[in-house]
Amino acid sequence: MQEIKRDIYLKALIDRKENDMIKIITGIRRCGKSYLLDPIFKNYLLSQGIKEDHIIKLELDSLENEEYREKHKLYDFVMSKIKDDEMYYILLDEIQLVKDFESVLNSFLRKKNLDVYVTGSNSKFLSSDIVTEFRGRGDEIRVYPLSFAEFSSGYNGDNRDAFKEYITYGGMPYILSRKTEEQKSKYLNSLFENTYINDIIERNKIQRKDVLDIIINLLASSVGSLTNPKKIANTFISNSMVDVTDKTVGNYIECLLDAFMINKVDRYDIKGKKYISTPSKYYFTDIGLRNARLNFRQQDEDHLMENIIYNELIVRGYNVDVGVVEHFENDSTGKTIRKQLEVDFVCNQASKRYYIQSAFAIPNKEKMEQEQKSLININDSFKKIIIVKEDINLWRNEEGILIISLEEFLLNQNSLDL
Repeated sequence: MQEIKRDIYLKALIDRKENDMIKIITGIRRCGKSYLLDPIFKNYLLSQGIKEDHIIKLELDSLENEEYREKHKLYDFVMSKIKDDEMYYILLDEIQLVKDFESVLNSFLRKKNLDVYVTGSNSKFLSSDIVTEFRGRGDEIRVYPLSFAEFSSGYNGDNRDAFKEYITYGGMPYILSRKTEEQKSKYLNSLFENTYINDIIERNKIQRKDVLDIIINLLASSVGSLTNPKKIANTFISNSMVDVTDKTVGNYIECLLDAFMINKVDRYDIKGKKYISTPSKYYFTDIGLRNARLNFRQQDEDHLMENIIYNELIVRGYNVDVGVVEHFENDSTGKTIRKQLEVDFVCNQASKRYYIQSAFAIPNKEKMEQEQKSLININDSFKKIIIVKEDINLWRNEEGILIISLEEFLLNQNSLDL
């Protein structure tokens, strides 16, 4: 397997270097947080002339470092390495193994020549609110599974074969080192059940694993579809599980969100410039985990493509909503009717905004009209884009909408600005 560069996250660390805050590397387990610290970030520091003895690295899950899981010993060890007033870079992997680690890290913050970076992999570090443990002095870097560009850079084959692999098994880095389909599917199933589910149950003291399992399966089956806790609770009621309320469903969904397993996308009224509270869409952080959860049965490529596009937009740093456009038209009797048209993604980043539709294929004029209908009803000048699965050359249609292939979008970081 070729070395995979994770330049987006390396840049995030470089931009936060020596900012007087604790850099907290979070993300779903096994997505590459430790690898980001060492070798990627450590090698960068060395390339910038930082002396090796000014980089203090501890893998706290290693048996040889077991004694440093006691907070005073960890603190004493790090301080014993500080020999001068130059900057030292502290890289601590699996910090959650240290009891009361927050007090140790806050002590390091008081030292002007210590720059601290930590990762963690248990249920506590999967929590989206970990930054609050450091009293406003934590700077979170969220790491995601491999994007398609990262995946293809480490894949031994052409981009077409790489995408077939990616849309099936996703972007967990270890997938690239698994040789057979059986090995890949077993790895993902084991990761889901023995790591993620166990962490969620432990952290949240969940009593009804059967309910949690059903909710996960329902969300996996309805990727890209609008839903809410009440709708899901009705599914339980229709199956004679009347004790499962929408409040319970909502709480369990929050647990999945908190563990970074799924992401929630709210609806935004583009013309009214306001959010619509419900229903919402949910996408899986890794498409391979979603597929494994359903035993690779539901390979509906249009919805999987939509999930992959969403993940790519998030990795690139966009805030993403589902757009709603109100539209009035006459029915067959001439009566004016009100319709709500959907824009798959409204993407915002500083002053930039893009409206994006995901289309598996546009074989004819009728399909093009269907896909662009919501876009042409938006009365502003922000860029409008349709991403198509088929291999096409980039072009603009008569409505000024950019049509781009999925491959071009995924492999070109500047594709939205073409």
